[in-house]
Amino acid sequence: MREPLFRAVKQEGAGPVRQLMAYGTAVLLALAVGAALLAVQGVDPITFYKQMLTMGIPGSRYPWRAVENFVKLFVPLLIVSLALALAFKMRFWNIGGEGQFIMGAFWAGFAAMRLGERLPQPVMVLVMALCGALGGGLYGILAAALKVRFGTNETLLTLMLNYIALYFLQFFAETKAPWNFFLDPGSARPKFAKFPGSAQMILIPVGPFRLNLSLIAALVLCALIFVYLNYTKRGYEIAVVGDSPSTARYAGMKVGRIVIRTVFLSAALIGMAGAFHMSSAGVMSASPTNDVGWTGIVVAWLAKLDTMGILVVSLLITVLQFGCQTASAAYPSIDANFANLLQGVILFTVLAADLFTRFKIVVRGRKEAGK
Repeated sequence: MREPLFRAVKQEGAGPVRQLMAYGTAVLLALAVGAALLAVQGVDPITFYKQMLTMGIPGSRYPWRAVENFVKLFVPLLIVSLALALAFKMRFWNIGGEGQFIMGAFWAGFAAMRLGERLPQPVMVLVMALCGALGGGLYGILAAALKVRFGTNETLLTLMLNYIALYFLQFFAETKAPWNFFLDPGSARPKFAKFPGSAQMILIPVGPFRLNLSLIAALVLCALIFVYLNYTKRGYEIAVVGDSPSTARYAGMKVGRIVIRTVFLSAALIGMAGAFHMSSAGVMSASPTNDVGWTGIVVAWLAKLDTMGILVVSLLITVLQFGCQTASAAYPSIDANFANLLQGVILFTVLAADLFTRFKIVVRGRKEAGK
């Protein structure tokens, strides 16, 4: 067989310093591309990036409000990214974060509308979190059970389940009927009613700033998942199943049970993130996810499924998204979705940098180094 003209050969010795330098260069390259696009539209890139990175806080009359809104975006992204990493470490490609988030939000909203007037706020917020976790977990376990029993493709199945969940929620958003208690009965057109006060997220006053309790919960979850993956038997089982299911079976592990358990945990955490988001918003929405299920995949892979890396990357991506929205408000020619474009460019440049740190391209006819 004829040798191909180009071959990718894995190279050893790509240490963390070299990788960090490659990633830094990739991000700078992506920012340069973004700067060129901004300049074409007549926007000063330096000014735009300055406002983006500072999120418009300097000079603002109410800077704490920007931080509060930032937290509302950061918490769901962090939890969803951590949850997806759990499944990805096991090589179960859970692409259903959007659907699991929606189902978690729906059942949390269900609890809020049915029980919100009867329970005190701390209990109600906890009940919403549990209902969201259960709703998201059961929705995710469907794909895991079919994968274990029939060997279905979890990527396609979880992807399709996203749209089922979306249209399920939109049905309640658009159907004005006496039994649909989600809607405001005083509105002529279908409109979600606000949650009772006890169903809204607990805010802890810190001076003028109100600390969202979900931020503390997200950071605690981050620490727990780190311990779970690195210092528990079940975390070890996830790693073994991800490396080789055959080896796991040979070692006596019940692979099917591990898959179902881990996917349930992953989806339950995503559903809990949906519950936290709904409680913080105080009202249901026909599209509550803010694409967090897709962005979480990007975050998990950029962080190489590392728990602490996910915390850092989630923070940076949220700064990018929220900062772009804030900066775009000052420039009518710039769409708020510029953040998605810049995020995509960063993803591709970082993936390219990762490729070239781990592999080298060998041209036919040239000898590889060391041979």
